[in-house]
Amino acid sequence: MKVYFNNSCKICKAEIDLYKKESIEEIDWIDITDNDLAEKETSRNSKELLRRLHVKEGEKITQGAEAFLILWKKMPKYKFLYNFFKLPVIFNVFSFGYEIIAFFLYLKNKKQLKN
Repeated sequence: MKVYFNNSCKICKAEIDLYKKESIEEIDWIDITDNDLAEKETSRNSKELLRRLHVKEGEKITQGAEAFLILWKKMPKYKFLYNFFKLPVIFNVFSFGYEIIAFFLYLKNKKQLKN
C-alpha cells in the first residue's frame, strides 16, 4: 500500500510522522511535493494530490476521508479510529469535516504547485 501525502505541509507532516512511528512494513509513504512519479502512479495531477490524502492498494486509488479509513485499518494502534469513523453517520460527518479542513490546508499550501 502506498500513502501519498504532502510532507511540506506542517500539519500533514506532523500527522503522518505519528503514523510512520508505527513502522508498518506494508505501507510506503510517498511525499507528493514536486513528485512526478506520484502523479504518474496515481493518474492525478499535483493539484489533485495536494488537495487530499491518497492511498493506493494494487491499482485502486482512494482519497480523502475514505483513504484515512484504509490507513487506520492497517495500523493496530489506530484501528479504533477505523472502527469508529466507518460508522455511516459518523463517516458522513467525518468526511464533511475532512473536506473543509483539507480545503483550507490546500489554500495554505497551494503555492508549492508547479505552474
